[in-house]
Amino acid sequence: MTYTVAALLGAVCAAVADLYVLRTRLLLRPVFWATYPIIVFFQLISNGILTGRNIVRYDPDTIIGVRLAYAPVEDLVFGFALVLLTLSVWVWLGRRGVQRTPTAGEGSRLLRLLRRPRP
Repeated sequence: MTYTVAALLGAVCAAVADLYVLRTRLLLRPVFWATYPIIVFFQLISNGILTGRNIVRYDPDTIIGVRLAYAPVEDLVFGFALVLLTLSVWVWLGRRGVQRTPTAGEGSRLLRLLRRPRP
């Protein structure tokens, strides 16, 4: 399997999970598409550094050859799948009330100790 096929398969699976399995429907929300370019911007920076300095190399036989900021375009597709699936699971868990402690706003034990009134 080529990296191109794996990236496309990952994107399709993430989209199916978002739309039909988890039913979070992030792909249908304008806010997702309005904020996704921020993620792409930083992904291009990190991909450019990693591939431009030859920290990460790709076999030319496994990619289509089109590159953005030194990285193959497949990286953008793969990154899209990772981000979409992560956000979909996060929203899905949040709708079910599953959360880690401390919850947002509570802060750490150290912060609570610092906020305690002193005698």
